[in-house]
Amino acid sequence: MRVHYLKCGTDCPLGGALFDGFSKGIFGLIPCAAQLVETNDGLVLIDTGYGVEDVQHPHPRLSLFFHVLLNIRFRMRETALRQIEAMGYSARDVRHIVLTHLDFDHAGGIEDFPQARVHVMEAEREAAEKKRRGFIAKRRYRPAQWDDVRDWRTYAGSGEDWFGFDSVRQLDGLPPEILMVPLGGHTSGHAGIAIQTGGGWVLNAGDAYFYRRELDADRRRCTPGLRFYQTLMDTDRALRFENQQRLRELKRDRGSDVTIFCSHDEKELEAMQGGRSPVRPPPSRARAHISPGAAPAAG
Repeated sequence: MRVHYLKCGTDCPLGGALFDGFSKGIFGLIPCAAQLVETNDGLVLIDTGYGVEDVQHPHPRLSLFFHVLLNIRFRMRETALRQIEAMGYSARDVRHIVLTHLDFDHAGGIEDFPQARVHVMEAEREAAEKKRRGFIAKRRYRPAQWDDVRDWRTYAGSGEDWFGFDSVRQLDGLPPEILMVPLGGHTSGHAGIAIQTGGGWVLNAGDAYFYRRELDADRRRCTPGLRFYQTLMDTDRALRFENQQRLRELKRDRGSDVTIFCSHDEKELEAMQGGRSPVRPPPSRARAHISPGAAPAAG
């Protein structure tokens, strides 16, 4: 399999380095990262960022609150569809979309690929469709982004062990090298997506954390802006902190086997695009274990 690392949207919140940790001006640079995986059976898109309709008609499709808060820069060239077409593929070549969660900045491009099967945690789809109550929930989940999807596959909280993470699932119709790793806290059904590549495992941790230094074993820290945003958006703070600690331990103890990155750190995304690990862990000989026969729950 070949994995491409895409930027499918850019947020530029007022605050500069108070958000991203490096900008010199008054605006920060927060990417919406996605992955495109080339398999023998077609393309797999992991998260979609903002889609074509988001760029063309941001309102009322998206929340004005988040548009202003994040200072979203809508660029057609950054949509997953346009980047995939630039590679010589078409929308129908995308056979599967795997989502870390259904937030507006991760699910906006789903309907750009109408023939794709969409995979998400069962708890996430339920939260987005049946429990969309309260100021944040109504603005983070935007049904217009995915209400035409007919081929859903949802996954409940059961599965096998993977590097100490439990309830890890193989996905219906996808290669066994692509796994869904429950990482709740940011949302009820938030998940990471693990891919076994020729160079080891890569874990897309989604929004389980937002800033690269949050996974430091010693003197970990987060920028004030991203700390505020995570607090604003989480649904279970204790579980979010617990999963961040588990990721911290994974990086510390198994970092030579697993490269971890998140959805919204520009420096991590640049490292992945350049074929460099965003971390420099000590060597390890640990291996993951998951039963090859683990069956997904279809929804």
